[in-house]
Amino acid sequence: MQELRVLMLEDDPNDVELIRRELQPLTPPPTLLHVRSEAAFVTALQDFAPHIILCDHNIPAFDGRAALQKTQQLRPETPFILVTGSLNEETAVSYLKAGASDYILKDRLVRLGPAVLDALASARQRQALVRHERLLHQIINAHPNLIFVKNWEGRFLLVNQASAEVYCTTVEELVGKTDADFNPNPEEVARFLRDDREVLSSGNPRFIAEEAVTNPVTKQTRWFQTIKIPLRMPGEETPTLLGVATEITERKQLEEQLLQSQKMEAVGQLAGGVAHDFNNILTAIVGYTDLLAAEFTGDSRQLEDLEEIRKAARRATALTRQLLSFSRKQLLEPRIIDVNSIVTNLDKMLRSLISENIDLKTTLADDLDAARVDPNQLEQVIMNLAINARDAMPDGGTLTIETANAALDSDYASRHVSVIPGDYVMLAVTDTGCGMSEEVKARIFEPFFTTKPAGRGTGLGLSTVYGIVKQSGGNIWLSSEPGKGTTFKIYLPAIEALPEDIGKAAPAEADRPGRGTVLLVEDDEQLRRLTHRALANQGYVVLEADRGRAALDVARRHQGGIDLLLTDIVMPDTDW
Repeated sequence: MQELRVLMLEDDPNDVELIRRELQPLTPPPTLLHVRSEAAFVTALQDFAPHIILCDHNIPAFDGRAALQKTQQLRPETPFILVTGSLNEETAVSYLKAGASDYILKDRLVRLGPAVLDALASARQRQALVRHERLLHQIINAHPNLIFVKNWEGRFLLVNQASAEVYCTTVEELVGKTDADFNPNPEEVARFLRDDREVLSSGNPRFIAEEAVTNPVTKQTRWFQTIKIPLRMPGEETPTLLGVATEITERKQLEEQLLQSQKMEAVGQLAGGVAHDFNNILTAIVGYTDLLAAEFTGDSRQLEDLEEIRKAARRATALTRQLLSFSRKQLLEPRIIDVNSIVTNLDKMLRSLISENIDLKTTLADDLDAARVDPNQLEQVIMNLAINARDAMPDGGTLTIETANAALDSDYASRHVSVIPGDYVMLAVTDTGCGMSEEVKARIFEPFFTTKPAGRGTGLGLSTVYGIVKQSGGNIWLSSEPGKGTTFKIYLPAIEALPEDIGKAAPAEADRPGRGTVLLVEDDEQLRRLTHRALANQGYVVLEADRGRAALDVARRHQGGIDLLLTDIVMPDTDW
């Protein structure tokens, strides 16, 4: 875990000890630097580089307001918490308006630990927003096709050169202006941008299949496919509009992309629906098998048959996870895992996936930290990367999988968007294949983008990898050059865990009689009967409903209290 440095400006030694005691339960215990004067405080801001500042309101010859002002000047991103003996509401509000993160009264120091954690989390979020905004500027400036950001009033906030060309003006002239500020204002441009306010009002993205814009000077017509997305820029209360238009060189290209997108969307919806219904059936099979096994008094041979039924149903459940992952409806089930074990367990499968002329090597760290991730999804990530590496080496080569501990510092985070400094588990997959050009690397994680021939791939493999890694709180980066192979590096946040606890399921609790009333809401009749029976066997009073409105009616008619609502998420008439 990263060291937490706390700078405290306080003149009362008794309060210093009380504050120190409240901070000790934090993990890891913070490094606390106590100063009493303005000179020492300013020096510590520069040399100690605190992650958070705790400051008293009244300090001889140097009060909290002056300390906050110095902090804003020298370390504006550092959270500042006022810790004082007494404070009226007006003074507290003035501190918060000036930039303080929070204030704590000394007779309520029990709030200090949670307040410090909240302030640090908020600071990380603000820093991430700043990095994202900086990246947005870079993307807009570098994008070769039309891209812009507008506010609610229709004024351009950010534009690139392609946008300026559409309006026959410069980037500097376009920023801050609206469509109506330009003359001439071609009819095609007005039509191209006519739905801006509709998108902002609805809050929904809008995809425009095709639009033509004619330059009034050159008379050249350019075709675009455009998506417009309502969003909130950092620090803004009103929504803005992000518009990205990709120029179409051939009409056929657009038609193929639309057909592919529609097909994949339809298949995804079908797969998700089938997987959801199939999961209900499998849940009933496993559930009734568990009930029968618990009540079974026959011979051991029949009990073994029940166990085989349970195993077969669980194997089928694993297949439905693949369908749900494809349709982007899979819920992650993170566990504390040893990444080395995941790689080792996949060794046999990976060797069967790659060609005989590819040499598989593994370099696994002996002291690898634990990570918190869904093991099934991590296996999918490794297999997707291995298949991608295999296809990059049709004539053979070497596939290397490596693990290591990595500490990513603030300097690294400043050069990599969305990275939070800290300790990570690094998983690298390297091939000696054909490598990638800069153009391919720029689009490698885009859904449906593939360099393979038609019919040889959907372009979803690496976008799925990217989604799983990001949803697990990690990051993925690649390095590649044509003819020199490719390396994908995945960084998963490291966590503290005892070796003997890694991979173990939680111990089963002893059966305890249940008490209370449960309102069960489930539209699948078989699954509802199974759940009712299981709860009733434990001693609960169960009220049933097959949909949302029926559940509300049951709750109104029930004379006593209801202790628990147990419900499916998706209902025919209600989305909880």
